[in-house]
Amino acid sequence: MNLGLEGKRAIVTGGSRGIGRCCALALAREKVKICITARTQELLEKVKNEIDQAGGKGYLVVSDLTTLEGCQKVVEKTTEEFSSVDILINCAGAAEGEDILTLSAQKIDQALLLKSFGYLRMAQLVIPLMKKNKWGRIINIAGGAGSSPDRSNMPLSISNISVLNMTRALSDAVSQDGILVNTICPGLTNTQRARDLQKDRAIKEDRSIEDILKELGSKLPAGRLAEPEEVANVVTFLASDACSYMFGSSLYMDGGGRRATP
Repeated sequence: MNLGLEGKRAIVTGGSRGIGRCCALALAREKVKICITARTQELLEKVKNEIDQAGGKGYLVVSDLTTLEGCQKVVEKTTEEFSSVDILINCAGAAEGEDILTLSAQKIDQALLLKSFGYLRMAQLVIPLMKKNKWGRIINIAGGAGSSPDRSNMPLSISNISVLNMTRALSDAVSQDGILVNTICPGLTNTQRARDLQKDRAIKEDRSIEDILKELGSKLPAGRLAEPEEVANVVTFLASDACSYMFGSSLYMDGGGRRATP
């Protein structure tokens, strides 16, 4: 299938590792020009080289997307390099968990600052560019915790549910301009972050992290965790011409674990 992505210009936030990195590489294989942004220069440089080797054109901007200035920096530099922006993949940000009985408002603020406010600012900055081209794709990555809250994941849940609502509102605002805005909600995915989250448990239970992740995956209907490349494959479709009639939707890639409605 010809996805019609060759020559398109993309920004991938959180592009230095995990799902963001895999999204950048998947787009690179479609010959997309890609700006990756995160806070760590060394990691970004490595991924930029991988993008070039995969057939894309890589560019990087080190920036802090918790500030308006940081978001503006990324869009301005990308526009200087590529003339415009056609695709935005919002993938930056993760929140710390804490029990609801001891949770501070500050932790919720921190979660919202990068994931929710950063996503919104980036979208607001690229939409005028997409309107000029009468074509655009915005894909937000929001974990499944947005619709599956529990007592330990409220910062993540609150930031993610705000992304789901933002996606629908943005889609309503720009659908007549040829811009499609959608969300992917991965469940637990086989990334370094997933491993980092299980370190304390592994030490406490005297088990390997791999054993714990395998156990968690076995409890899903899919019988395993998602691979970040699988998420990136769906992102690539949503970013393409082949995706032409999906507006304001949220796709759950959680191995069938979700039970909430909708």
